[in-house]
Amino acid sequence: MRVLVAGATGVIGRALVPLLTSVGHDVTALSRSAGRSAVLEGTGARTVLADALDAPALDRAVREAAPDAVVHLLTAIPPRLDPRRMARQFALTDRLRTEGTRNLIGAAQRAGARRIISQGVAFAYDPDGDGLAGEDTPLWRNPPKPFRRSLDALRELERRTGEARGLVLRFGHLYGPGTAFDTDGQFVRDIRDRRLPLVGGGSATFSFTHVHDAATAVVAALDKNATGLLNIVDNDPAPMSEWVPEVARILGAPAPRRLPAFVARLAVGGWGVAYLTRLRGADNTRARLALDWRPRHTSWRTGMAVELNGAPAAVK
Repeated sequence: MRVLVAGATGVIGRALVPLLTSVGHDVTALSRSAGRSAVLEGTGARTVLADALDAPALDRAVREAAPDAVVHLLTAIPPRLDPRRMARQFALTDRLRTEGTRNLIGAAQRAGARRIISQGVAFAYDPDGDGLAGEDTPLWRNPPKPFRRSLDALRELERRTGEARGLVLRFGHLYGPGTAFDTDGQFVRDIRDRRLPLVGGGSATFSFTHVHDAATAVVAALDKNATGLLNIVDNDPAPMSEWVPEVARILGAPAPRRLPAFVARLAVGGWGVAYLTRLRGADNTRARLALDWRPRHTSWRTGMAVELNGAPAAVK
């Protein structure tokens, strides 16, 4: 089919576009600038230039592509995040998830697209509850103030995608090329330099997604009629008390420090402490059934070992 990928130069897009062309789809990559689209050279995709916040320009670009399906991967997340500046650093991403989603879905519908797939996140679930979060688990009911606008933006993205009878793929913490868990990414640098402590015991549970597995989920979703919400995560959610020391071991780095929450709050604020202590892992059962999808990287343990030093790690 003809597939338009908005956000094609991001970390998922760079894995997705060549995969789509390799299985026979006719791919158009939407990019804000010609410079950014250079990373897609040789993939077999054509490029159209438009800013998703410029509705008329986006409408022309989507009409030119005439897609059967539109994949919405639009974000603008900085490579290094400061939890004390989250509102400022996520301002553009929040607009892309609200105004950009409205513009893109409207343009897609006017161009006759039959399928909408949007990128969500699988780590915004309400932390008050038992076990892993399924798609019916509510999002964070009373989040820390710095996260509220971004959470509202995610809710709007999901609402608009649902109204268009589309599908939101909620991805976990991404790792692989170009991510914060790449060899020069923020998390890896901080673990290597012992700047990522275990706060309050390291109780936040992370569900990880390799960028290749994120891309294969999109490909699978194009061939299915699934709508609504699906968690795209690996099979091995783990608390920070488990994965941070393991990544340090893979890197040959010192074990992480431990820090009481009240001390960490002085450095990273209330949102930073909540992120490091309260996140809830996600369950991928529904996605495996609805999409007949399986992550190639079933556990972050082996996936990160390969990504970070090319050597396998023992699976616990």
